[in-house]
Amino acid sequence: MSSRLFVVDAFTDRPFAGNPAGVCVLAQDRDDRWLQNVAREMNLSETAFLWGGPRAWRLRWFTPTVEIDLCGHATLASAHAIWESGLADPGAPLTFATKSGELRADGRPGAIEMDFPAVPAVSAAPPAGLLEALGVGAGQCRYTGRNRIDSLLEIDSESALRALAPDFRKLAAATRPDRGVIVTVRSESPSCDFVSRFFAPAAGIDEDPVTGSAHCCLGPYWAGRLGRTNLTGYQASARGGTVGVAVGSNGRVTLSGAAVTVSRGELV
Repeated sequence: MSSRLFVVDAFTDRPFAGNPAGVCVLAQDRDDRWLQNVAREMNLSETAFLWGGPRAWRLRWFTPTVEIDLCGHATLASAHAIWESGLADPGAPLTFATKSGELRADGRPGAIEMDFPAVPAVSAAPPAGLLEALGVGAGQCRYTGRNRIDSLLEIDSESALRALAPDFRKLAAATRPDRGVIVTVRSESPSCDFVSRFFAPAAGIDEDPVTGSAHCCLGPYWAGRLGRTNLTGYQASARGGTVGVAVGSNGRVTLSGAAVTVSRGELV
């Protein structure tokens, strides 16, 4: 039986920007090896696999090499694909049963809002070799921490963040068994509150273009730094993308962004 397949650029309002995700709509769950092979064939940072509907879905995410527990941009892409293809009424609230619990998505004019768990970091020394692999001096760090998924570093300037050129082989070794590392800085532009980049070579992604799940950590971090709960983050990859973050008092965050379909097809 064929499966519907989409490629959607997430956290952007124009094609060929933001973070591209594969979205594969299945009649039922498939075995892990098959799912991993499809994700490897798609060769995008994440491919989402969905089954169920029309409003309640099961959802899993795979990089080209591993299954992951939480992914923001592929969830946003999934909601966009469901609504755009008529699998649910446009903008109707959706729920996704995932390895990180139930996630929700709602359509808003010009954006999709997603209810996600907050994943705040706690202060911690960086893993051995991490700063060297990133090319960051200890004196450049304003904060180092870790949550259950990633390491988090705040460094001292936006220009330094944008200039980072990690040694990905060393970085993969330094970040295992975590997924990756978030590097962030307060924005120098009035258009956003903070800027970040995300690296996860151990998970098969040297640099992710725009990482919704990283903002589940960045939102609480910058809310504490800036004293505000409604924030805008910009991820300064080559493609770039903008993520709205609203930090709740219930251990949840609302992530928001736009999405654009760039291809539709069938997986035979």
